[in-house]
Amino acid sequence: MRVAVVGATGMVGTVMLKVLEERNFPVTELIPVASEKSIGKMLSFKGKDFPVVGLSTAVEMKPDIALFSAGGSTSLEWAPKFAEAGITVIDNSSAWRMDATKKLVVPEINAKDLTKEDKIIANPNCSTIQLVMALAPLHQKYKIKRVVISTYQSITGTGVKALQQLENEYSGAKGEMAYPYPIHRNAIPHCDVFQDNGYTKEEMKLVNETQKILDDRTIAVTATAIRIPVVGGHSESVNIEFANDFIENDIRKILSETPGVTVQDNTDTNTYPMPIYAEGKNDVFVGRIRRDHSRQNALNMWIVADNLRKGAATNAVQIGEHLIAENLV
Repeated sequence: MRVAVVGATGMVGTVMLKVLEERNFPVTELIPVASEKSIGKMLSFKGKDFPVVGLSTAVEMKPDIALFSAGGSTSLEWAPKFAEAGITVIDNSSAWRMDATKKLVVPEINAKDLTKEDKIIANPNCSTIQLVMALAPLHQKYKIKRVVISTYQSITGTGVKALQQLENEYSGAKGEMAYPYPIHRNAIPHCDVFQDNGYTKEEMKLVNETQKILDDRTIAVTATAIRIPVVGGHSESVNIEFANDFIENDIRKILSETPGVTVQDNTDTNTYPMPIYAEGKNDVFVGRIRRDHSRQNALNMWIVADNLRKGAATNAVQIGEHLIAENLV
């Protein structure tokens, strides 16, 4: 299996390489791809060094799978060129997610819908992935009517520039700003760019992608996305209104039996998910499960995941694993 990682030197690309290695993905040849300034640089993978190449060279090398994490404009231009060459693209940008002709995949939920004809597969937004991992099994059982989400998102979702801003603020150094305000000792209710409807692009991703992945446009979704000075992962406060009533312990049982979900929910021992413990792990963690007594058939949950792992790299690699297992590449 010849695998290209487009954006291999970036934050998510670096984690993709780690996850491929950790999960023993059957890579016979790695093709690291990056911008011109990185071409020729050597990247180590499983004890071997591989030279970074450009996009044109990568297409000519005909990998079986290309994992893209190089931004939307690169994906829009280059994913079709890879696909035309017979290469299956798994794209981590927002470029193809809401394209009606492309599948938006969380393997545990809808990988079964993939076919050999799917040459560009969209990897959902990080905050959406962890949300739907918890929502999907509950939607099957109780049917979700409405979801209200507040996210508390790691600066790693912005990238290296944000990490540098936080480090500079810690040390009192001047430097380039990833955000319009300081992030140290702050919470910024502004993730991505504002849209005409007053919501940010990140908030609308949660709305639109959730409906697409769960294949149900009747679910009402509203979100507020907040950036906080945390590195380990994204956290979400989620309020769900169901069509049918539930028992709290049944919710815990369903989630604890869901592959890829770990329930951490014991208030007697102060056990609940936190990004400091989610960092570096591939699961989605759910806790603070409790009935919302202000609404009929409503529930509150707290969901945490490493946004660079299950929120990006791990989900993409799992899509690749499914394609191989089902002989779709």
